[in-house]
Amino acid sequence: MEFLLEIMTEEMPYSHVKIAHEQLAAAFHHELAEVRIKINQLRVLGTGRRLVVLADLDEKQEDREEIVLGPPKKVALTADNQLGPAALGFARSHQISPEALTFFSTPKGEYLGYKKKERGRPTAELLPEVINRVLASLSFPKMMRWNESLGKFSRPVKNLMVLFDGKPLELSYLDWPVRAFTFGHRLHSPRPLQVRSFREYVETLRQNKVIIEPEERRQIILEQAKTLLRTCEGELYPDDELLQKLVNDVEFPLVIMGSFPEKYLTLPIEIISTVLREGQKLFSVVKGGKQLPFFIGVADQIADPKGLIQKGYERVLRARLEDALFFWEQDLKVSLKERIPQLGRVIFHEKLGTYLDKTERLKKIVAFLSQQIGEKGILKPALMAAELCKTDLLTEMVREFPSLQGKVGGLYCRAQNYPDSVAQAIYEHYQPVSLEDASPKSLIGALLSIADKIDSLVGAIGLGAEISGSSDPLGLRRYAQGICKIILDHRLRLSLSRLLSKTIDLYGQKLALSKKKVVEVCLNFFMQRLRFLYEKEGFRYDLINASLGAGLDDIYLSYLRLKALEELKLSPDFESFVLMVRRVNNILQGQPVRKFNPDLLVEKAEQELHAAFQIIKEHALPLIDQGEFHRAQKMTLKLQGPLNNFFDNVLVMVKNEKLRQNRLALLNDIRAFLFQIADFSQIVLDGERKNQKAKN
Repeated sequence: MEFLLEIMTEEMPYSHVKIAHEQLAAAFHHELAEVRIKINQLRVLGTGRRLVVLADLDEKQEDREEIVLGPPKKVALTADNQLGPAALGFARSHQISPEALTFFSTPKGEYLGYKKKERGRPTAELLPEVINRVLASLSFPKMMRWNESLGKFSRPVKNLMVLFDGKPLELSYLDWPVRAFTFGHRLHSPRPLQVRSFREYVETLRQNKVIIEPEERRQIILEQAKTLLRTCEGELYPDDELLQKLVNDVEFPLVIMGSFPEKYLTLPIEIISTVLREGQKLFSVVKGGKQLPFFIGVADQIADPKGLIQKGYERVLRARLEDALFFWEQDLKVSLKERIPQLGRVIFHEKLGTYLDKTERLKKIVAFLSQQIGEKGILKPALMAAELCKTDLLTEMVREFPSLQGKVGGLYCRAQNYPDSVAQAIYEHYQPVSLEDASPKSLIGALLSIADKIDSLVGAIGLGAEISGSSDPLGLRRYAQGICKIILDHRLRLSLSRLLSKTIDLYGQKLALSKKKVVEVCLNFFMQRLRFLYEKEGFRYDLINASLGAGLDDIYLSYLRLKALEELKLSPDFESFVLMVRRVNNILQGQPVRKFNPDLLVEKAEQELHAAFQIIKEHALPLIDQGEFHRAQKMTLKLQGPLNNFFDNVLVMVKNEKLRQNRLALLNDIRAFLFQIADFSQIVLDGERKNQKAKN
């Protein structure tokens, strides 16, 4: 049956709408499952003024059957195996006939009892309780209280409409207005509208100037823009984030094209597009990658017959572009190198020093990274990029448009004739800012970005910064994920622990936590971030654990190890090999590490195992070092035969202490070798996964 909920509010920012959609979907799935209402389909959609939940729900709760236990069998029965007083009393107290009683096996023995069936309540009766709990669970970065009630929300709530099976549901939540109707466009048709289904809801709103489907609004914007741009043969400068915001902000899109004086085309396209986007949410128009003197805007209007909206856009935009041109010309009068000493007056962190201090650290971290990856030819431009990368913080352009940090530095570098490699590295050294964002293309940019992020991460954690739940005000998750993404994208081989140690040493006495503690916290933090990244790529959790369990000091190796495990799990020998490794681990559990002596091998089976192990290890270790884990893992499968033969023909826990200790030492050496490939003990076999799912 169809369930429709609409929460009408004052205009919410796109970031809040996105959060609300995620929370509504998760909360309804959870709460409906709690009351045993089956969801056949559920969607969350809407605009910046309407949060809409559409679901197909069963008519009633699923019926429930539970076992009610009474006295144990020995108490329930008399000497002649008839139901005794305790059993009959139990039946009377539960108002059932004695014939309905039966015995059930439990871990504590057999007990008398019966199966109690509970018929499901109608969904319509339960929905008001569910909706109230869902609404109470919603939270936003900033909450508003707009009247005397205790309730808070992203923006003031104007109306709640709840329909189930075409009928309004009676609902009371705080003092929010609950009505059996919705409203049209706030400017062009703000009248109440009665609907009885989602189809009727969509069509009625459309007639009253509201397009409720986000994808339909997106297509309207793109089609109208395409039509207008035919006159100049241009196209929209790609900006998915801006498009998403505009799709959210408008309920009835009207696309408007305007222009600006060509003199502003002397500005780089990055600056023009930022002025357009941040000032008035306008799209740049380009042709062949070059900026044209036009823009595209989106208004929540029916029409602009007198061109007033267009003229308003153009008037404000001209003033903003004039400011940007002034900043560009003034900033270029001072070279970036001249600005370096001024960084000593800009605080990076009150306890960590200035940006000049950070710059000195970045130079040393970049030099360290260049040495680690063995790229000596990039050292000079990398040091120059590290020295100049923060100087754009002193420019008027960045003060006015903070989102241009890095990019402006790269643009000024090019304009002031610094080497292209330096300019590009500075331009991209803040990348990636999210998982969807691209890593720096250049190697120098990648190393500079890693240096910048690891410096900020170590500084914050070294002062005791904590990340819990969704709270991460310093963006430490973003730094760690960015570092991991760059390393994986560029396939960099470097030691994370050595990088952390180097960065901590550069801070000297400024950090509050000990070096050991900072390294420990950072490594654990990177472990969490890598696990998140790998899960997002679709890898199995147990394979991730097996890969990371063998170490994450070399992040790229952990990825190669995981990829190899993903392929190896298809081998017919994989499961039996994992079981064999478990057997080795079980034998060694609680045993101290001992030194192996090949001269104490007396049985043929243990001699053959040692010989096979030596050959496999000799060939596999170079492959492991090179990241050729698939070949190394396939090679280790050949240990299975000698190990089986060893266990079949050799008694490990023999009475002779020297022989026993030596055999344990051999198995320990094998386990240590296997651990360099993966922690096979973390792998969950297919049958075990099915059992886990059944229990859940």
